[in-house]
This record gives sequence, structure tokens and C-alpha cells, in this order.
Amino acid sequence: MLKAVRNPLAFIAARWTPSPRTVRRAALASLVMSVAIVITGGAVRLTGSGLGCETWPKCSGDSLVATQEMGVHGLIEFGNRMLTYVVCAAVGWVIIASRAAKPERRGVTRLGWAQFWVVMFNGVLGGLTVLAELNPFLVAGHFLAAIALLTVTTLTWQRVREGDDTPRPLVGVPVRRAVVALTGLAGALMVVGTAVTGTGEHAGDSSDIERMPFDWEWITRVHSLLAWAVVLGTAAVWIALRTMDAPPATLARARDLFVVLMGQGVIGYTQYFLDEPEGLVALHLLGSTLVWIAVLRLLLATRDRGQAPTPGHAPERIKDSAEETPVPA
Repeated sequence: MLKAVRNPLAFIAARWTPSPRTVRRAALASLVMSVAIVITGGAVRLTGSGLGCETWPKCSGDSLVATQEMGVHGLIEFGNRMLTYVVCAAVGWVIIASRAAKPERRGVTRLGWAQFWVVMFNGVLGGLTVLAELNPFLVAGHFLAAIALLTVTTLTWQRVREGDDTPRPLVGVPVRRAVVALTGLAGALMVVGTAVTGTGEHAGDSSDIERMPFDWEWITRVHSLLAWAVVLGTAAVWIALRTMDAPPATLARARDLFVVLMGQGVIGYTQYFLDEPEGLVALHLLGSTLVWIAVLRLLLATRDRGQAPTPGHAPERIKDSAEETPVPA
């Protein structure tokens, strides 16, 4: 019992060995929950429930939880806070499963702990956002911290399905650089998207909430130009990959990103011309998470780290056409 108190993870690892499938499910659960917390956070904003709980860490000055007097807005805001505990449970499952796996994969465990600290940071940031009465810059930071969690959970999901070999490039240097640049453009698109929302009409509460000091039409056009840059960059990368006979998995990731971008573009322009109806804004928010996941998957698909290790077996390298022919410079 003393060992369990001193080092509970080591205590569990000595008595339980999860299957690779269990570890993959844990990583997928944390990824799904990182998407869910973004969507429910958007629901809080779109329903005007951002100050449904008027303070933090309590919901009100004299109640830890939402009360009947707070109405539906208090229930929505408090429900989003409670979902954070579900996210923590999913992250905890990743940490425990990766630590108990045999052979132990320290890189995956570190990613699990990175998820934990991002969740803790964003929880505090969310509380400060409420205390600052939905300051739009803090709200934007709260969203970007959620995207940071989405980034780490996506990386974790990828890592549990591959080995620990030194990354081996599957495409040439120019294409790798193009994909890195495309990832940077997509990141800029996400940041500018927070400015569009922070300037627009969905302030998160029915009261007079401060907005970002941008012209909405101008910042929306900047966002649109960045979106087109990402679309054209994706098309260029996809064509380059097809030209150089890249591995099928890498080609598939470029195709997936292009398809998601097309859907996101349709939703974006529709919500613009219809003056940002709440339902379409929520769909656009979901689309932003899918775009970012697709971007990261394409970036990770440009290299190979071999097969994921299994209990009692050393990992083997995956052979493909890229191993048999030199990678162009």
C-alpha cells in the first residue's frame, strides 16, 4: 500500500499490462474529448452563457454549482466546466495506459503529461476569462489553448500507432518544407479566426461585452485570404506528392485535408452571407478542429518511425517504395 501511495503509476504498471489496442483507444478518447471541449466552449459563447456562472472557481459568490435562479445560461456554463473533468479522466487514462504498457514508451507518457498540463493551464485561463468579464483577448487565448490541447492529443494518437525509430523522411526536402509552411499558414488562419470572432457579434453574453478593436469586414477578408492560401497550398502539395509517387498514406492525408478545407470553406462563406447564424458558426468551429487535425496528420505523414512495438516483440521497420528508391533532395 505504501508503494501505491508513493508511486501509483509504477504500482499500476507492475500489475497491469494494457494491450496496444487499449492504449490506442485511450489516445483516441482524449482526442475526441479535446474536440468536444472546443465545441461545448463554442456553445457557451453562442448561447450567450459566458457569464452564466458569474465568478470562478465557484459558479456564484455563494454556490459552487449552478442554481435554479441562474437559469439555462448557468446550466450551460457549469456543464462546460464539468466537462473539463471528463477531459481530465480521458487524459488520465492516456497517462496510466502509456505508463503501464510493455515495453514502456516514455515519449508517449510525456505527451500524456503534456496533455494534463495544457488542460490545467486552460482551466485557469478560462477562470480568468470569466473574472475579466469575457475580455475578447483572453477568450481568444482560451480557444488557442484548447487548440494546443488538440495538437498534443493528435500527436499522441499518431505516436501510439507508430514506432520509436528515428524519423525517416518519406518525401523530399522541398515538399517537407512546403508542408511545414502550410502548417504555419493554417496556424495563422486559426489565430486570425479568433480575431474575426472577437470582433463579431457573438460576444458570449447578452450584456455589453468588450470587442476587439478591428473592422469586422477587414479582418474577415484577411481570414478569407489566409483560407485561400491554405487551400491553394494544400492543392500544390497534393499535386507535388502525386508527381513524385509519394507513399499512399501521405497522399491520402493531403487528399483528406483538401476535402475538409472545401467543406469548411462552404460553411464559412455561407455563415458570412447569412450574418453568422449560431448553428453555422458552431459547424464552422467544428470544421476548424477537423482542419487542424488534418493539417497535423499530413505533417506527420511525411515521415516514418516504423511499426509500433508490441509486448514481447521488438518493433520492425515498415518497408515501402520510399525505402527502395532514393528520396529526392
